[in-house]
Amino acid sequence: MPVKREGLTHRQRQAMATKEQVAVAARRLFAAHGYVATTITAIAEAADIPAQTIYSAFGSKGKILQAIAWGAVATLDVDRSHEEAIAQPDPGQGLRLAANIQARQFELMYDVIAIYQEAARADPDIAQDTRRISANRERAFRRHVESIAEQLAPGVTVDDGVDRYLALVLPEIYRTLVLERHWSVDRYETWLGDALIHQLLATEKR
Repeated sequence: MPVKREGLTHRQRQAMATKEQVAVAARRLFAAHGYVATTITAIAEAADIPAQTIYSAFGSKGKILQAIAWGAVATLDVDRSHEEAIAQPDPGQGLRLAANIQARQFELMYDVIAIYQEAARADPDIAQDTRRISANRERAFRRHVESIAEQLAPGVTVDDGVDRYLALVLPEIYRTLVLERHWSVDRYETWLGDALIHQLLATEKR
């Protein structure tokens, strides 16, 4: 009876290592020179991997960027973190957890977010992916706001709350405060938590 192989084969491990090597080199080049200006040839040279191998592994530059994004997001377990924030009995604490999630995302992958913004203007596939990501984020935020609807400040509807939530977590605000004004990530997280609570919750619930 043949023995069933468990785990990845040597070839599969090699393929994963190659993709990781390409992703690391591409992320560095995208951040330094921009998505549009970076070519597959440049990535091949930086990764020391033939361009044809990169095309075979990914198919396009856009797919490389998507792989970089998925790799970064996978380390965060964002969905579980959002569920934990929503499950908090104290709505203020839930919003502070949401601020922590957002701060960690920006700290880990702000460069990827900025690259996506640039790439979406030139690559239809990335533009479509960006719209999908934005829609998923808004749905997650809406679920959180709906879960605290009874604690929202007077006059603030769920739609208003989602609008305020979306405005406060714009990546441009993180860039201004942390990258340009040199706030620490912890200071940004505290500010974001305070701002979410102030904008969304009734005074007695803050």
